[in-house]
Amino acid sequence: MATDRLQNKKILITGGARGIGAALARRLAERGAQVAVAGLEPELLEEVAHETGGPWRELDVADRQQVDSVVEELVGELGGLDIVIANAGIAKQLPIVGGDPDVMERTLAVNTLGTYYTLRAAAPHIAHPGGYALATSSLAAAVQAPLMGAYSASKAAVEAIGNTLRWELHGTGARVGVAYYAELDTDMTSRGFSTRAGSTLLGGRKSATVITPLSAAINALERGINRRSRFIWAPWWIAPLLPGRMIAQRVAELKPMPDLQRALQLAREEHTEFTTAQPDSRIEGKV
Repeated sequence: MATDRLQNKKILITGGARGIGAALARRLAERGAQVAVAGLEPELLEEVAHETGGPWRELDVADRQQVDSVVEELVGELGGLDIVIANAGIAKQLPIVGGDPDVMERTLAVNTLGTYYTLRAAAPHIAHPGGYALATSSLAAAVQAPLMGAYSASKAAVEAIGNTLRWELHGTGARVGVAYYAELDTDMTSRGFSTRAGSTLLGGRKSATVITPLSAAINALERGINRRSRFIWAPWWIAPLLPGRMIAQRVAELKPMPDLQRALQLAREEHTEFTTAQPDSRIEGKV
């Protein structure tokens, strides 16, 4: 069976407290993998680790020294590393004009630099035949929408980091994948759009597209990790959008948004939080 390939694989997942990271950790552990998780919410991480039987560490991926230290510690506890999944990420609405620059800076620090720091630290350990690194990007890397400028920019950069690392690891036997998701049934989706600005922009709807069950993404991830795939996506309809992204962007821009200006103004005034609470109190609770 294909799932036998995960037996005894040593895997590190960042952003493992909930959402994709926690669900994936549980699935991979069920398949016989040894899974370590890291993230910001210690109580949830401990719960995941208790279920999966692996080690865990509290980690702010935006802190390079923390990442270097935690990766070394967890690799040591696992006794090596076969797969790293740079999954940690946050989101928060941001109008490019009149929005808070701290939101852009923190989003890039976590989503982009956090991915870079994680892959940088883990790459020497997975640079062997059978090794695999997965960078978590998004459909937002291909098609950008209002209020999502910080998130889209960060995920486009993640895509670039993953593609670059693939070249750099050529010849070691390791492979590198990039994962793309639309709106999944996770806390990030529900928290990200449960704002006055988001509701106004979407005309009262809860999402821009149809919300996909989390299980669909976990199934796609399991298949992709087994195959050490170059690209992984969920739901299925993301696949044809990636090569045609310039056309998809134009089509998206033609969609009427009669309340766009009001939504942008609300976002400039509305106080919201990141989808995952951040350790930097200077940014907590800001627009």
